[in-house]
Amino acid sequence: MVATSCTNLLALVSGDILNFPQTSRTLLRTNTVPGVISDIDIGDGGSHASSSEPRQKIIIVANFLPLNAQKDKDSGRWCFAYDEDSILWQLKDAISFDADVVFVGSLKVDVHESEQEKVSQELLDEFKCWPTFLPSLVQNRFYDGFCKQHLWPLFHYMLPMFPDHGNRFDRVLWQAYVSANRIFAKRVFEVMNPEVDYVWVHDYHLMVLPTFLRKGYSKIKIGFFLHSPFPSSEIYWTLPVRDEILKALLNADLIGFHTFDYARHFLSCCSRMLGLEYESKKGYIGLDYFGRTIYIKILPVGIHMSRLQSAVNHPSSIVKAQELCEQFKGKQLILGVDDMDIFKGVSLKLLAIELLLEQNPELLGELVLVQIVNPPRSSGKDVEEAKKEIHTIASRINERFSWLNYEPVIIIDHPVPFYEKIAYYSLAECCIVNAVRDGMNLIPYEYIVCRQGNTQMDQALGIIPGLPRTSALVVSEFIGCSPSLSGALRVNPWDISAVADAINLAINMSIIEKQLRHEKHYRYVSSHDMGYWARSFVQDLVRSCQDHLSKRCWGIGFGLSFRILALSPSFRKLSIGHIVSAYKRSNQRAIFLDYDGTLVSQTSIFRSPSPEVISLLNNLCSDPKNTVFIVSGRGRASLGEWLNQCENLGIAAEHGYFIRWGGQSSWEGNHIATDFDWKSIVEPVMRSYTEATDGSQMEIKESAMVWHHRDADLDFGSWQAKALLDHLENVLSNDPVVVKKGQYIVEVKPQGISKGLVVEEVLSRLTETGKSPDFILCIGDDRSDEDMFESILTKVYGGGSSPSSAPEIFACTVGQKPSKARYYLDDTAEVMMLLKSLGTASRLKPACDDEEEGHSETVEAGSETGA
Repeated sequence: MVATSCTNLLALVSGDILNFPQTSRTLLRTNTVPGVISDIDIGDGGSHASSSEPRQKIIIVANFLPLNAQKDKDSGRWCFAYDEDSILWQLKDAISFDADVVFVGSLKVDVHESEQEKVSQELLDEFKCWPTFLPSLVQNRFYDGFCKQHLWPLFHYMLPMFPDHGNRFDRVLWQAYVSANRIFAKRVFEVMNPEVDYVWVHDYHLMVLPTFLRKGYSKIKIGFFLHSPFPSSEIYWTLPVRDEILKALLNADLIGFHTFDYARHFLSCCSRMLGLEYESKKGYIGLDYFGRTIYIKILPVGIHMSRLQSAVNHPSSIVKAQELCEQFKGKQLILGVDDMDIFKGVSLKLLAIELLLEQNPELLGELVLVQIVNPPRSSGKDVEEAKKEIHTIASRINERFSWLNYEPVIIIDHPVPFYEKIAYYSLAECCIVNAVRDGMNLIPYEYIVCRQGNTQMDQALGIIPGLPRTSALVVSEFIGCSPSLSGALRVNPWDISAVADAINLAINMSIIEKQLRHEKHYRYVSSHDMGYWARSFVQDLVRSCQDHLSKRCWGIGFGLSFRILALSPSFRKLSIGHIVSAYKRSNQRAIFLDYDGTLVSQTSIFRSPSPEVISLLNNLCSDPKNTVFIVSGRGRASLGEWLNQCENLGIAAEHGYFIRWGGQSSWEGNHIATDFDWKSIVEPVMRSYTEATDGSQMEIKESAMVWHHRDADLDFGSWQAKALLDHLENVLSNDPVVVKKGQYIVEVKPQGISKGLVVEEVLSRLTETGKSPDFILCIGDDRSDEDMFESILTKVYGGGSSPSSAPEIFACTVGQKPSKARYYLDDTAEVMMLLKSLGTASRLKPACDDEEEGHSETVEAGSETGA
């Protein structure tokens, strides 16, 4: 039965007479969690009664609700019915999940402000829909403006090169887009329990919505699915708000795309514009972003199988099929079903038909193309020109090739009921989708299911029972469903001659081949339907959010640059006052310091230590209680030259392959690795990659070889680094070396060499000489320093010592990021501040300890509510 709020609903069905019973579900109306939702960004929102036992919901957010609406002129009452053509309506029954499904989105009609509250409650109670009401000006600038004039053309590879062909970027429209997304976020929070519920956001209209949701509640569970193409990085790069949209999307937990190409383009943009790297994690693609992992889902959407099969079996479809069978008796029917827009390639399709008839005159009188043109979803000069061109070409073809009772091209440019489309699908020998750029496009899927038919449809079409089913598809290479249809004839829509040849091949293909291709397609389409797509996405969304409660979260950044820093619950900012106090209480201390990124900024032009760094190191080394080591990946020549002014400073160069215990000591080489024959293999490989990658360079150390790509193109450099890593791992599989990929580097070094082993060796020697430290400080900034943190925290004193004998350990990373360290400092300036405080504490007399502690500088811990 039709879901309804009044009796006059026939006008709302839009010719679609197929309706399905809905499962009744109770909706828990729980709202914002007190003290969690940001009043500044989201607002207070309405409040509903909540239950003591919250039931989990999946909140589906899209630009438009899956509803048709109409106001009765006589009674003044609103009439609502589900829009069965909406993918969201089909989605709600496809989700197999123990949760309620609630929709948030706009209506396609204006509702007066005085009626909005009443309409909202009615839709929530009867349809589980919670409408957003955008001011008219915001709605026009948001949807007709930024969405349709900027994002939609750009995502379909159309650049505004000239004012007459595309709209130049308008920041007012962008501001409306942001405002609309903020209003959507407010409405979402009004019907959700952020502790329990999941939010599934759909399509390019709401690409910055994840940021507003994440601002409101840091551990909210968010999935996003893009139903349009995502352009290559060269195209997306032209968007003035490219970074804002990318960063906003990265506040989601799971991001879905129809094809690998779309996902690859998105990942390339993240790499080139934000410097992010992605990797496969247990078969899933993951992006590490400030301690969070954003998963990438590649899954083409399917069709609602039960709805379509019911449509094929419907009496109206059967009757219409009989009419068409009689109308096109003796003809070979080719079908096209497309929206009226500039990217569907309808005019190119017509030109291919014209060429086909020119080259194959024997098809005259037999071949008929029926082109159904759905109403345009947006208006504009381009759409009108495209419509005019279609009719002009069709008229020319018919003037050239038609005769009495025969027209090779039939254009249907008025709304066509669904059952009538079903009849055309069932009859057509071939279906052609010729879009020059499109999202998924489910027309080929619908055609395949309709061609499978049933007993009643077969009887209407005069098909012998038991006869094998056949179909033929010609599809563009530039639509989302193309990779899924391996049995289709794929074409470049711009190559009119190739399209004509493909159509000719499709209609002349043998019955057996058509049967085999059809069976292959039907198996895929029937098993990868809407239910499969929805269940798979929801299951992956649950998996993507399963570690939310195990991390502490900080909100950092302003506006659309807001993001969540997710770290271990034990990870916190290092208080200088606290460590100075522990420093004073200790009798023997071991201090390990990385060089680049810790004592000297990575962005510094001068790599040698400043006089301030030398002075601070000398102050620490002058204290007889201290053993201070610089542990670096740099070579011993440069480190020895730069730090020779620090006589009591220990140095571990090349990750510990060379160690010097003081300025007067000689370098000790690691006895593990003495054979460096592998360098003769590595050098030519690295050299070839250096020559092929502009901006890269090769560094030859005594014990290691490093390939740097910091100055290369971000995307190409990362790509080459992965290729080099694989290449070296293959050629060095039998050599005693380790190949590692670091921050903008690929390094080859002997096995058994790491900064962690340096820490273990130094601490072991101190223990043997009766100087076992009761205070350990270790500071570093990159991946190689994680070995030091791990050794200190797990291997050296990992639970083996009693609480009374265990040293106080301060493992500290530079920068707020995921780390094995338990503390962090923001940058090298704070590291200098810390070392200065420790050096001052070493020079003070014991009597002054308390006074100095009161005056010591303290770096405050970060706030979990945002920076």
